[in-house]
Amino acid sequence: MAEIVYILTNEAMTGLVKIGKTTSDLASRIQQLFTTGVPLPFSLFYACEVKDAKFVEDALHEAFDDHRVSKRREFFRIAPERVKAALSIGALKDVSLTDNEVFETPEDKEDVEVAKRRSRFRLSMIAILPGTTLQLAKDTSVTCVTHDDINKVMFKGQVCSLSDAANQAFHDLGIVWPSISGPWEWSYQGKRLDEIRREIEEAD
Repeated sequence: MAEIVYILTNEAMTGLVKIGKTTSDLASRIQQLFTTGVPLPFSLFYACEVKDAKFVEDALHEAFDDHRVSKRREFFRIAPERVKAALSIGALKDVSLTDNEVFETPEDKEDVEVAKRRSRFRLSMIAILPGTTLQLAKDTSVTCVTHDDINKVMFKGQVCSLSDAANQAFHDLGIVWPSISGPWEWSYQGKRLDEIRREIEEAD
């Protein structure tokens, strides 16, 4: 029986991630969490098989305890990329699912997509103006310049999205990730753009 640790996000719970484990069918487990008290279905950010799910889950909970919303809940106010980076260390096999496998109905999927479009990151959210230089968090010698106040940047002479620029930068560094979040990978004045956004949201 596979032991799986997963990272979930929910568009109705901005800035929070759920870290959990299961030894049953992953899609069914995620669908079970969509109860009458939860406005939107959960989205799977990452999941992997591990040798000992309880040990890994407990270790992650301990590592990110200062980001925990409630001692009695598995929710953390933290970027999911940080949790994925830690979880990847003990991963035996990536078992992440497609959206079609996670959502029980097409309507559930559409509700989440609509919510994502409404909350999608924009540079204007954090008062970053066109012409601002950003650094790659992993290698600050790599830079791009913002092209607009939405999510376009100038990178290596081409206008592209934050995520596309980060993906190309990672490729140049010899790093391959299946998915890359631009707001997490690019930084401004020493802080990741996603972290700046979260600080602003928490202050409101």
